[in-house]
Amino acid sequence: MLNGKRILLIISGGIAAYKSLELIRRLRERGAGVRCVLTAGGAHFVTPLSLAALSEDKVYTDIFSLTDESEMGHIRLSREADLLVVAPASADILAKMAAGLADDLATTALLATDKPVMVVPAMNVRMWEHAATRANIATLEKRGVIRVGPVAGDMACGEYGEGRLADVPEIVAAITRFFATPSADRPLAGRRALVTSGPTREPIDPVRFIANHSSGKQGHAIAEALSRLGAETILVSGPVTLPDPQGLSVVHIETARDMLKACEKALPVDVAVCAAAVADWRVKDAKDQKMKKKGGKPPSLALVENPDILKTLSTATGNRRPSLVIGFGAETEDLVKNATEKRKRKGCDWLLANDVSPQSGTFGGDSSRLYLIHDGGVENWPKMSKADAAARLAQRVADHFRDLPFRAVGEDASR
Repeated sequence: MLNGKRILLIISGGIAAYKSLELIRRLRERGAGVRCVLTAGGAHFVTPLSLAALSEDKVYTDIFSLTDESEMGHIRLSREADLLVVAPASADILAKMAAGLADDLATTALLATDKPVMVVPAMNVRMWEHAATRANIATLEKRGVIRVGPVAGDMACGEYGEGRLADVPEIVAAITRFFATPSADRPLAGRRALVTSGPTREPIDPVRFIANHSSGKQGHAIAEALSRLGAETILVSGPVTLPDPQGLSVVHIETARDMLKACEKALPVDVAVCAAAVADWRVKDAKDQKMKKKGGKPPSLALVENPDILKTLSTATGNRRPSLVIGFGAETEDLVKNATEKRKRKGCDWLLANDVSPQSGTFGGDSSRLYLIHDGGVENWPKMSKADAAARLAQRVADHFRDLPFRAVGEDASR
């Protein structure tokens, strides 16, 4: 459930800060990306070097750092994460969060974020029981902040009582539960999605290949949109110039056969969106060496059909068949008619038809006009950006699963 999830870990002051090292290790083992913000107090107990070594990412400490602000910026830092975790959360940082103060990088990021926040308090038992701390915690929980712990036990100061940082396995379990629990802004939490994107390249020889004009913009946008709604998302991408979306598992491939293998390896999934423009044919016998001109006569290329990825997923049996299979139909004429026939032929649940004629500007462009075809008929979507189309499709997927009983991914739907 943590594969590809992005966590911003804020480490405040207190002896329990040393446990943040183990927390990073365990989160990374489960596939999560961890980026750290270290407060001045936290730096008395752990070093930026230790955090950077375990997170394999830069550690941020100073809001007034010109370099950090120009490269990342506290706003972007606070919003690129799927979840902000304050561990340990001292009485001081809890008070600042409750009061809305922003006097350092950590509190500024917390105030600027639009993402969920989890706090893991750790402090002396008397501080935890103080009326001010209890009021601050109550305020934060009313705002939707998630709390883990504290727990009772011996303290570094020699006292005993509630105030110890929750054990690392408990924190990891709480983070896992968060990502597995659907909510209003993460309705696809607990679901697993597969998206294909971009073109494939079928080699003719080491320097030439068969391909198409697909940019991957629509497929990448769909993967990001599903991930934003909480789905654990695997993106299988052909050769594109786009950067890998953050928070996803990205598999890079070249050929249609490579793409099919990657998709089958990703199964089982709840939803598969086949947005890639897969080459229909490949050269039967690709050459190991560059082909040379011989008297101006062009070479004869024998072509064979590539595997049909959309049909393979749509006709899979048992738990290998995604609960929802969505295809794309790129057409240059008779758009709806051809796409409707393609949906029946492939066996997918939904099919999005898009006009890729030269005058449409779809290939390589930033917008498209789509028709969603399903058992209920044809929906004519207005022309919109590919990002907006992706968000609309992701919400439709979320609406589809909202009305279905939840089952573990891979569980046979016929059971």
